[in-house]
Amino acid sequence: MSIQPFNFQGHQVRVIVGDDGEPRWVARDVAIALGYKDPTNAIKAHCRGVANHHPIQDRLGRTQKVRLIGEADLYRLIVSSDLETAQEFERMVFEEVLPSIRRRGGYLTPEAAEQALTDPDFIIRLATELKQERQARAVLEQQAKVDKPKVLFADAVSTSTTTILVGDLAKLLKGNGFEVGQKRLFAWLRENGYLIKRKGADWNMPTQRAMELGLFKVKETAVTHSDGHVTVSKTPKVTGKGQEYFVSRFMDGRFTLTTQEAA
Repeated sequence: MSIQPFNFQGHQVRVIVGDDGEPRWVARDVAIALGYKDPTNAIKAHCRGVANHHPIQDRLGRTQKVRLIGEADLYRLIVSSDLETAQEFERMVFEEVLPSIRRRGGYLTPEAAEQALTDPDFIIRLATELKQERQARAVLEQQAKVDKPKVLFADAVSTSTTTILVGDLAKLLKGNGFEVGQKRLFAWLRENGYLIKRKGADWNMPTQRAMELGLFKVKETAVTHSDGHVTVSKTPKVTGKGQEYFVSRFMDGRFTLTTQEAA
């Protein structure tokens, strides 16, 4: 295993890359970077994966065991954070850190890159990788032509003023190759911090975080009962931005549906 640290607004976040090449994150580092006042409780409250502890050395050379989390728990911490910069953390992780780790086996900071350039073997390896990337880019450009209708769809729904039911979002995902029904999608949205999972009047209503991201709106309908009293029925509806948000993230692999989440 190798440790690949990166910096987010002054906070060091360590990523442990295992022998299988998959990155795992030091949970406490993530919780602190995302502004949780009590990182330990935040990890207990939001992380659902099997606890995985790994011994690493701190800055003083002392060995300590830290909890590692996978991408599913990483994203649960992101969506549950009240920090305004949580979206920037998400962007940096999924657009910079993970691609760099998977492409070159590590996240290169500017300082590390400058040092690496003094190594001839690194230059040769980098040139080979760049050639491979150009070839891969050509394949991606060809695939982009095939995917253009999907991209146009995503652009259209992201600016749409039409809201849809969660069941309709399930149909939208199914039309894009994801076998998911309304019940299973509701369960996934609750488990991943988009809908309130606490039983009560607000059950299945959007979380504060989901509302701030503009993913949902709540439709309120007045219902007059036979005895004359009136109640208000609330229904969560997915906005155009929300439709693009969920469909695009399922399509590019950032979101997955697991048996545990579907239960």
